[in-house]
Amino acid sequence: MLTFTFRRLIFAIPTLLFIALVIFLLLELAPGDPMANVPLTVPPEVKEQMRQALGLGEPAPIRFWKWIVQFFWIEPLNIFDHLFGTGFGEGKLRIISWQNRAPVFIVIAERIPQTLWVVGTAYVVAILIAIPVGIYSAYRQYSIFDQAGTFVTMIGFSVPPFFSGVLVIVIFAVQLRWFPSIYDTTHVVDGWDAFVFQLRQMFLPVMVLALQITSQLSRFMRASMLDNLGQDYVRTARAKGLRERSVVMIHVLRNSMIPVVTVIALGIPQVFGGAIITEQVFKVNGIGQLLITAIQANDLPMVQTLTFIFAVLIVLFNLIADVLYGILDPRIRYE
Repeated sequence: MLTFTFRRLIFAIPTLLFIALVIFLLLELAPGDPMANVPLTVPPEVKEQMRQALGLGEPAPIRFWKWIVQFFWIEPLNIFDHLFGTGFGEGKLRIISWQNRAPVFIVIAERIPQTLWVVGTAYVVAILIAIPVGIYSAYRQYSIFDQAGTFVTMIGFSVPPFFSGVLVIVIFAVQLRWFPSIYDTTHVVDGWDAFVFQLRQMFLPVMVLALQITSQLSRFMRASMLDNLGQDYVRTARAKGLRERSVVMIHVLRNSMIPVVTVIALGIPQVFGGAIITEQVFKVNGIGQLLITAIQANDLPMVQTLTFIFAVLIVLFNLIADVLYGILDPRIRYE
């Protein structure tokens, strides 16, 4: 297992470098100029000085190499300095946002807590609901519970967040006035009352996201359980006199979790990426909204870095899913 993990980590290096090159070239070929929003009264020589200050006067290969060094070396050094109080990254040029004139990783670190509060909570809630629902729906196939669950999950998977988000705002915020319609990103949790308000303002966006994620995961869980319930080893376990609960919750569930683990692991990067539509609807000042504003402002360092971070997370959690296969099913061995 360790050899397989080490090989995958080594193989991930050229994969990430290739992804980084593709992202850089796509943004390099994209239309737009960061100087487009500069007032017309600014003299051309001043505009040229501003372009040089943003690093736009250098050739593309040099800019790509500098960005790679900044991402994999300088930024980790600054994170290490922040955690342990050292000074290894002092004086080194970091990745600077053209829009905020601040280091990109500092801006991302300011937005991550809001995204994790909402999207992370929704993902955990969805997993806790989807797995039991999928298990019971498969075990009681075609029952009233299964048919009702299928109906609800089909609606949750089909209705887009921009519609369900507005719908729950109209019902629960405008008509019933139970929850706030706008997420207050400046709210600080420093007591019980503040924590209760945080839960209230999280409820609507978490409900919208959890409904969509639950609909997807529960269908995967149900289909995987149905595939395993008819296998020979299940009939053998029952013939040996094992309790039905042990057969379903130990033998069948463990094998059924293998494809579901892949879906869960590959969905975790979306937590850090934020829910772009939902964050826009509820005004959550998270990573998704940061990406949208960066694209609108043609902030290439921010867009490039955020996109590449998502790619790194996908490669990382794909590796974690492969390792978990061997833990869930001892028959899987990596030579």
